[in-house]
Amino acid sequence: MKITRLTTYRVAPRWMFLKIETDEGIVGWGEPVVEGRARSVEAAVAEIGELLIGQDPARINDHWQTMYRGGFYRGGAVFMSAIAGIDQALWDIKGKALGVPVYQLLGGLVRDRMKTYCWVGGDRPADIIEQIRSRVALGFDTFKMNACEELSLLDSSRAIDAAVAKVAEIRSVFGNSIEFGLDFHGRVGWPMAKTLIRELEPYRPLFIEEPVLAEQAEYYPRLAAHTAIPLAAGERMYSRFEFKNVLHAGGLAIVQPDLSHAGGISECMKIAAMAEAYDVALAPHCPLGPIALASCLHVDFVSWNAMLQEQSIGIHYNADGELLDYVINKDAFDLENGCVRPFTLPGLGVEIDEAHVIERSKRAGDWRNPLWRHRDGSVAEW
Repeated sequence: MKITRLTTYRVAPRWMFLKIETDEGIVGWGEPVVEGRARSVEAAVAEIGELLIGQDPARINDHWQTMYRGGFYRGGAVFMSAIAGIDQALWDIKGKALGVPVYQLLGGLVRDRMKTYCWVGGDRPADIIEQIRSRVALGFDTFKMNACEELSLLDSSRAIDAAVAKVAEIRSVFGNSIEFGLDFHGRVGWPMAKTLIRELEPYRPLFIEEPVLAEQAEYYPRLAAHTAIPLAAGERMYSRFEFKNVLHAGGLAIVQPDLSHAGGISECMKIAAMAEAYDVALAPHCPLGPIALASCLHVDFVSWNAMLQEQSIGIHYNADGELLDYVINKDAFDLENGCVRPFTLPGLGVEIDEAHVIERSKRAGDWRNPLWRHRDGSVAEW
């Protein structure tokens, strides 16, 4: 079997799909994208993909190393996201060629179902109570929300009080019948992170995500030493080499690699194994589409330390498109009490509605994240 063509499709709300074709008619799908920088990743896929034309798709490990090590400059969000989507599609092809789900090729199941959680509250946390109620009715009991709006490096007690009040209201209304993680989203700098985490401790959030930006990772162990709340991070780390340094330094209780950013299935399997060696849980980041989520779930189903899976159904970014819009076998993502069962179809287990993808790609816009500014006019972290 030989690879004959790679085709990318940018689609709403902010995703990009990749189709890899072979001379035997077997097709694989991947999801390479950086939200807000889809065209950059599209160019990288086209450039890197030239190395694969005429090659045997079964040699996934060799292709991964070629894509990564074959260029003198490597790593980073764009290159690693391009590799990630290609890697996902190659695993999809291999599973289809052999007639088994990808998790079987990765060693088989370690669990029968995978617990998921959903987002509430939007970019600026609001209407949280009603959104949680509506999702509890759907069977969810675990959630994630942004912990605050923008914070300056040294902000006011009012800003801290406003963030804490929202969390206090959740515990007041729902008690411990639900669990929730709080995403600092890199909006909180080291000087305020200590204060905000301390004030949130009485409400026992399940975890705090990106308490500071990944480029300030040296503060993870220092923050962890001052709180009992588990700290999580990883969506803006792109290889096992970045995770190696963070795991060695300590501080994180949960790692959150993104299967569409951190080198795909091949790389995230290694990251998951490294985390297990440090007694650190795995909770892949995935506010993206069906191929990305399926890729996450295959890693979850074979990784003993996988505890939670993010998914984007109903997330506030999905105004112009939903996860299941592009899927023919929608029942593959059916939830039972917030959990997903293993896929049964070969490959990634997702039948993509190619005609709908092509049609939507003809009018896809370029999504951009908001540009926020502080009161003094300086750029704020979104």
